[in-house]
Amino acid sequence: MSIPDRRAWSAWLLGLILGLPLASQAETLSLGHALDLAERHSPRLQSALAEIERSRSGIRTARAYPNPEIQASTGGVRGRLPGVPSGRGDNVVIGQPIDLPSQRAPRIRAAEAGFEGSRFAADEARLLLRADVKQAFYTALRRKAEYLLFLDNQKLLEQIRDRIELSVRVGERPKFELVRVDAELSSATNQATSARLRIKQALAALRTLIGAPLPPEFDVTGELGTETMSITYETLQSQVLERHPALKRARADLARAENRLEAERALKIPRPTLFAGIDRDPELSRAQFGVSIPLPVWDRRQGPIGEAVAVFQQSGFAQEQTRIELLGELEINYNRLLVARQQIAAYEGGLIRQAENALKVAEAAFKFGERGFIEVLDAQRVLRTIRAEFLNARFERQSALVELERLIAQDSAGDSK
Repeated sequence: MSIPDRRAWSAWLLGLILGLPLASQAETLSLGHALDLAERHSPRLQSALAEIERSRSGIRTARAYPNPEIQASTGGVRGRLPGVPSGRGDNVVIGQPIDLPSQRAPRIRAAEAGFEGSRFAADEARLLLRADVKQAFYTALRRKAEYLLFLDNQKLLEQIRDRIELSVRVGERPKFELVRVDAELSSATNQATSARLRIKQALAALRTLIGAPLPPEFDVTGELGTETMSITYETLQSQVLERHPALKRARADLARAENRLEAERALKIPRPTLFAGIDRDPELSRAQFGVSIPLPVWDRRQGPIGEAVAVFQQSGFAQEQTRIELLGELEINYNRLLVARQQIAAYEGGLIRQAENALKVAEAAFKFGERGFIEVLDAQRVLRTIRAEFLNARFERQSALVELERLIAQDSAGDSK
């Protein structure tokens, strides 16, 4: 039986024992499909998009003019001197607060900056969501690959056990060798079982991120991609500072805080109210025109202006902190990529082939009785370790690429399908 046949048989048998669904029975999910579902159904992204509508309404609020006010009163008028008629007196006054341009313009600019910031926040939420879905998807692929490695190890130990059991029956080997290989086989079976359960954990994490009504059992299909990024570190730095929506949002927040500060300072000038009215009594009818101006005697808006100054300073510090964090993430993930590249080159350069050859030699020597099964187990452990490290290096490379794509705001949806 060939290696692929052994893997398929072992996967089917272990799935039957554990009561888990077969791959053919589960709905498969590609990376592109997972990303599309996440963008349509993720509550996290929908919340960020709803914030855009709230900010758009904030612009309408900032552009609205103050409503006029009307005051009406009536009452009886009784003359106190001879000849002065008595009757009813009416008073109607209409007032219109004046929205000064020095106060109106910065208020509108602050609302517009808030709208831009909400748009950049939605872009950032979309980038983070796509990166998280990719990481979860590739983690599921990694767990599946680990599961196949453990299955292959289990199948090889089963073959060794069958040979040792036959040798023990005919008296060629001592019984303790069978006990030892049984212990190794039990450990390998437990590792395969744990690896299968880790697949379910990875799929559950992916389901949570997507937020879509997926079937109870589903599977992922795809591979850990090959590297396509060939951009220098300096170019990546400039792209992060130019394109990342978190920095754009921080700049918009700074502009919003600056305009709010300007608006608070402009409010130190009292806002006048123009009014006109009619005052009627049984004897006279008078028209009234005037202006009402509040006097800034007790409240000179020192508190609100001080708060706006603090918010402006905080926004500036937040922008700088965002820049530092993004460049720090860039450096970390770029170094992760370099390390993964180096490891992959070493494994592909001959380490895996050497370990495979060593295992073949040990198996042949064991088959002809020239070596014990301990040498086969040692060679198998070395090969399993190298394959696992090679898989981890490929995952690290893919994970670092996902993070770098997020940092430079690169949408790779078309490459994932």
